[in-house]
Amino acid sequence: MSTMYSDNLERREANYAPLTPIDFLARSAEVYGDRPAIVYGDVRRNWRDTYSRCKQLASALRRIGVSSGETVAVLLANTPEMVEAHFGIPMAGAVLNTLNTRLDAETILFMLRHGEARVLIIDTEFAPLAERIVAERPDLVIGFVADVAPGVHPAFAEALEYEAFLETGDVDYLWEMPSDEWEAIALNYTSGTTGDPKGVIYHHRGAYLNALSNILEWDMPKHSVYLWTLPMFHCNGWCFPWTVAARAGVNVCLRKFDVKAVFDLIRTEGVSHFCGAPIVQSALANAPGEWREGISHRVAAMVAGAAPAPSVIARMKEIGFELTHTYGLTEVYGPSAVCAEQSDWQDLDQEDLSKKMARQGVRYHLQSGVTVLDPETLEPVPSDGRTVGEVMFRGNICMKGYLKNPSATEEAFRGGWFHTGDLGVLMPDGYIRLTDRSKDIIISGGENISSIEVEDALYRHPAIAVAAVVAMPDQKWGEVPCAFVELKEGCQATELEIIGHCRLFLAGFKVPKAVVFGELPKTSTGKVQKFELRARAGSVRAIDFGD
Repeated sequence: MSTMYSDNLERREANYAPLTPIDFLARSAEVYGDRPAIVYGDVRRNWRDTYSRCKQLASALRRIGVSSGETVAVLLANTPEMVEAHFGIPMAGAVLNTLNTRLDAETILFMLRHGEARVLIIDTEFAPLAERIVAERPDLVIGFVADVAPGVHPAFAEALEYEAFLETGDVDYLWEMPSDEWEAIALNYTSGTTGDPKGVIYHHRGAYLNALSNILEWDMPKHSVYLWTLPMFHCNGWCFPWTVAARAGVNVCLRKFDVKAVFDLIRTEGVSHFCGAPIVQSALANAPGEWREGISHRVAAMVAGAAPAPSVIARMKEIGFELTHTYGLTEVYGPSAVCAEQSDWQDLDQEDLSKKMARQGVRYHLQSGVTVLDPETLEPVPSDGRTVGEVMFRGNICMKGYLKNPSATEEAFRGGWFHTGDLGVLMPDGYIRLTDRSKDIIISGGENISSIEVEDALYRHPAIAVAAVVAMPDQKWGEVPCAFVELKEGCQATELEIIGHCRLFLAGFKVPKAVVFGELPKTSTGKVQKFELRARAGSVRAIDFGD
């Protein structure tokens, strides 16, 4: 409808620009160019130099023929090159596909094929995997980062060395903003669903807004020092490469998580913020006290995934770490809900405070909504802490959809909401608390594990007649797979044998950590009653009827 507020008042170049997190890098280089941007061993780079290197990467990609909308994949640890990829690749108009370094070769190859990657930048640590990729994808342009291992493996004979490749790019490359903020910036693959992984497409607008939401949830000051304990391949590091750039902060890169190294870096670099799954927080909370000596400042820690144990929440607070519990999925750019702490919670005893903080919470600042709805009628469930429904999101911090999968996209967005598949209740104060996962996903150390995938591996064992897998609580990992099996008549097998069998078909973190033998509880139709198995494994998420 045309009104006096719209007539001849269209968008113009002077008053409208598409939102993109790339602009955070450009601004930090312009305003805080001399301030530190990246710390990694002996590497010290400021924002001006980081911006120049990202422009070189974009230019170099263009010069080898990478076009707008094409995919550039990376298989990298949390090194400076991974930070640069989050800017240089989209600055070339390409789409960044960060690959999970923990996955097996078949899964990686599927993602490279499905995403139609033109280029792969890979760390030489993964040379055996690179050899397999080169053999099966001879058309793929390979660039390698020789960080801890030299690039002398045969797989890299025809590959491009990263630093030399950067030198082919123009330091003054005039990159262009996306013409539309709805354009894709990143491709992330889900794990933990049945069948092949689904390719989740992020847009520039969502990446921009979630990066800002991260700042708002933490009240994150400019020049914050952020430690990369969270893998950047996880939902683009929960959008924190872009968040840190927006604050002109410092990326303290950490190749592999090591408890003592984390404390050393917090002390020497003045780390103020870090993220991690419950396993990370638990490892830090239970570390020897002498490793923390010399750390007197407060450190903000963000945790997502399964709720941390109350003892971990209490211990983190005791050692001076301020824990923020968030919740989300790949499809909503990582965390998109937060257990926003209320001032009156400080009057609670430690047990009640931990219960409050373990909830999944309320929507992120720049997310339009998160609630619990009846999955069939899409009507809101009552805020009674009892009625179970499905957790759903809507707003700008939701994916574009699934790559090459229109039916899954339509189903995911049915009724105007993104359906998470997670079951939860709505508390009287409006906070959400998960009660179960409708797709039987196990979250172990921040990694999603499909119970069905593990069951498929178990059924390959010739002695197994019936198998079911559920989550089992674990002090270190939060949750681990627990297998319940019935053996075929006359067959025998041991727990070690079953676990060894699963290792032939599954990534290490997906292998059951315990095997329980015996008849499985079933319905009259023969369906395994997983709720009973969860109870046996101690993994039932009992509903707390309090507020």
